[in-house]
Amino acid sequence: MTHQKLQNASSVPIDGFSNVRITSIWTFLMSVQWSEPWLIGLLTFQAICFGLTLLTCRFYRLQICQFLVMVAMVYSAEYLNELAAMNWRSFSNFQYFDSTGMFISLVYSIPLVFNTIFIVVIWVYRTFSTMTELKILQLKRKAQREGRKKTQ
Repeated sequence: MTHQKLQNASSVPIDGFSNVRITSIWTFLMSVQWSEPWLIGLLTFQAICFGLTLLTCRFYRLQICQFLVMVAMVYSAEYLNELAAMNWRSFSNFQYFDSTGMFISLVYSIPLVFNTIFIVVIWVYRTFSTMTELKILQLKRKAQREGRKKTQ
């Protein structure tokens, strides 16, 4: 039993730049050097995208465009990962871009997907609100028509 545990422990990848055993997403994210300028820029970009989502809540067409752009960006993440894996030395101190795309998924795609989900939730909420308002108007008009019929 202990031999099996040792074998499983040795199969856990070791992060090359901080020698921390990566056993979860949290340890992986903690092993990233977040002080690199391109990572700060990426985090700033994600914050700007979320801020734009909040600011464009009342502008459907603008939010549709933002939604489509973010979906296209998530779709292109695989190609961006390949490009970054080939040229990582020009902008980064470490090779974060593996063939499975875990890093780019965690720091690039998942925040964009959460942003698009937030937009869809806003759309569903507004649709339900509009449907509720329409039903209330229908009931008021029906009540007015019935009131007129009774007075005639």
